[in-house]
Amino acid sequence: MKINYVFTLALSSILVSCNGTKKVQNPDWTLGGFVRPTAINPIIEPDSTTVFLDPMSNKLVRWEENDTFNPGAVVKDDTLFVLYRAEDKYGIGIGFRTSRLGLAKSTDGLHFERANEPVLFPDEDSQKEYEWPGGIEDPRVSVTEDGTYVVFYTQWNRDVPRLGVATSKDLRKWDKHGPIFAKSKYEKLMTTSHKSASIVTALKDDKLVIAKVNGKYWMYWGEHGVKGATSDNLIDWEPVLDENGELAVFMNIREGYFDSALTECGPPAVMTDKGILLLYNGKNHNDPQYADPRFNIGTYSAGQVLFDKNDPTKVLHRLDTPFLRPMEAFEKSGQYVDGTVFLQGLAYYKSKWFLYYGCADSKVGVAVFDPNNPSEFDPLP
Repeated sequence: MKINYVFTLALSSILVSCNGTKKVQNPDWTLGGFVRPTAINPIIEPDSTTVFLDPMSNKLVRWEENDTFNPGAVVKDDTLFVLYRAEDKYGIGIGFRTSRLGLAKSTDGLHFERANEPVLFPDEDSQKEYEWPGGIEDPRVSVTEDGTYVVFYTQWNRDVPRLGVATSKDLRKWDKHGPIFAKSKYEKLMTTSHKSASIVTALKDDKLVIAKVNGKYWMYWGEHGVKGATSDNLIDWEPVLDENGELAVFMNIREGYFDSALTECGPPAVMTDKGILLLYNGKNHNDPQYADPRFNIGTYSAGQVLFDKNDPTKVLHRLDTPFLRPMEAFEKSGQYVDGTVFLQGLAYYKSKWFLYYGCADSKVGVAVFDPNNPSEFDPLP
C-alpha cells in the first residue's frame, strides 16, 4: 500500500462573541460537537467497598479504590456497556499500581450499574509474563457483525507496554490471545513500547461494528505519531511499513499546537461518507517553547483527523484546535491537575453518539452528540 505523508489541514472557523468567548465552528467532516450532560459527570468514580481475590497476591484487594478511568464502550442488544480501567492503592504514582478492567452497564448511556469484580485482570494464565504486576490498561472495545466482542488493551509488566487482544461473546468471560504483534514479521515491536489501538468500524443497521478496509481489518495505533496495522483474523496483526522497512507514520505531532507532545489514538475509528474518522488524544508539550500557549502544558485534549477511505494512510483533513478539552473541575484534578480528557469509548446508541473519556486519569466522564440537535465544539480559552 502506498504511503502518503502529504495532508491538508482543515482550519476550524473561529467566531468571537460579544462577551469574548471564542466559539469553534464544526467542519462538515467531523463528529460533534459533544455536550456534557448536566449534573451527570463523572459517571464512574473510585469505590473502596468492592473487593476481589487477586491471583497475584492471593489476597482480597480493593481493586478500584484509587482511580477509575480510560473507558471503552460498546452496545450489546439494548444495553450500553463500558469497560473501564481501575487501579488499586498498592504503589505510588501512575504506572506503579495494578490496573484491572471493570464492567458497567446502562440503559440510557448516562447512569451505570457496575459489576462488583473486574472482568479482565492479571491472572495465572498464558499472559502472566506480559501482565504481571502492572496489569491491564486502557481498553478500546468493539464488536463484529456476528456478535464477537474484541478488546485491545495495554499489557503492562512494568518493563515494556504492549498491545494485547481478548475476545468475548458476553463481555464478562474473556479469552486472552496475547500481544497482537507476537507473530509479526516486524519483530522489533515485541521489545519496544506500543499502545493505543483504534480499529476501524462502520455504522450498519444503526449498529457500530468492525469493518474491513480493502479486504482486511485495519487499525490505527500509537501515541508518538499515528501508525497502522492490518489483520485477517483480528488476533494477529502486521504493522504498515514504509519504503525503508520501518514503521510508517501517517500523522505526527505539531509544534505549537495542542498535540505538540503526543498524538495518541482514541476510540475505534469510524467509516463515514467523507472518509475514515479518527478521534485522538493530543497532549500539549511540557516545554513552553514547543507547546500551544493557549492551553496548560501537559494538558490532554481531543482532536479529529480524517483519512481517505480507499487509502487509509492518507490524511485528508485535521483539526488545528481540540473539539473537547478539559473545562470542568473533575477534568482538572486527580492524577493530572493540568487537565485531561482522554477519549477511548465511542458508541452509537438510541440514535445518539456517546463519547466516554478518562477525566485526569481518575474518573470517567461522558459527552453526547445528538445529530438531531447539533452543538458546537468546546470554546477555545
